Amino acid sequence: MGTAAGEPPFHPAVLFIRRPGAPFANAMHQRFRVLDSLASGEPLAAFLAAAAAMPDPPRAAVIMGGGVVRADAAFLDAVPSIRCLVSTAAGVDHIDLAECARRGVGVANSGTVYSADVADHAVGMLVDVLRRGLWPVQEDYAFGSTLRGKRVGIIGLGNIGSLLAKRLEAFGCIIHYNSRRPKDSVPHKYFPDVHDLASESDVLVVACALNKETRHIVGKDVLEALGTDGIVINIGRGASIDEVELVRALKEGRIAGAGLDVFENEPAVPSDLLSMDNVVLTPHSAVFTLESRSDLCEHLICILEAFFSGEPLLTPVLP
Repeated sequence: MGTAAGEPPFHPAVLFIRRPGAPFANAMHQRFRVLDSLASGEPLAAFLAAAAAMPDPPRAAVIMGGGVVRADAAFLDAVPSIRCLVSTAAGVDHIDLAECARRGVGVANSGTVYSADVADHAVGMLVDVLRRGLWPVQEDYAFGSTLRGKRVGIIGLGNIGSLLAKRLEAFGCIIHYNSRRPKDSVPHKYFPDVHDLASESDVLVVACALNKETRHIVGKDVLEALGTDGIVINIGRGASIDEVELVRALKEGRIAGAGLDVFENEPAVPSDLLSMDNVVLTPHSAVFTLESRSDLCEHLICILEAFFSGEPLLTPVLP
């Protein structure tokens, strides 16, 4: 990426597909020619067409997580020069991995940038749900419940799930988990079936990636297995829980409460959830810390510089 003496520095073009209000660091602009979908003011189709028609069209794109735009066959057809997609999230459910593999497009994600903050957020929501932290409207204070000694079932013992398990162990919780396969490196009990995990848990935490196997992995039967004293926490993806069944279970008292940072049809949130005093809601904000934003910017720059230098991608999903 160097230039001869006296020549202006070369800044490769990078598509940036973002939602309104999403932060973007100046450091990216110092290293790349950033083609910002929102700043362009154009509809997405026109924006992509203009990018594809450039003399030096972009070979890399940064795609916001959370379903803002899906990087699928139509997206790749619109900008055929793209050879690398970078997700700003750990999840890549907004990227068609099969189509990228077919076309030889590399995919990278945020790796462990957010993991600690999301694990912290999950613990905070869980404590809040257990303590029922509303100011009482009557003289008698409502009693909450302690976190100490709770049996916590974690669906997805990846980076976030593993950090969450360590934090909950410090509270004296008993950890069980479900994952694609058992992990020899952890002492926790493995459940190959989520229904069985729920039946042996006081709290069920969704920390898995969203794919066709995990969509609605927490449905009516799993909620029934969790039981009337059970609590659900979701810091993964909204569609991993059948939201209609969750609302019904909460309204009918078939589970005790929920803490949700993600929702099935974001940004829409069922009005019933907003009115429940046994539910804690946050607007997909578990990752929103100054530290994680700074770390993400640095991580994205490293991924893109590796790509443009012909080096292996950092945190590859598809190399």
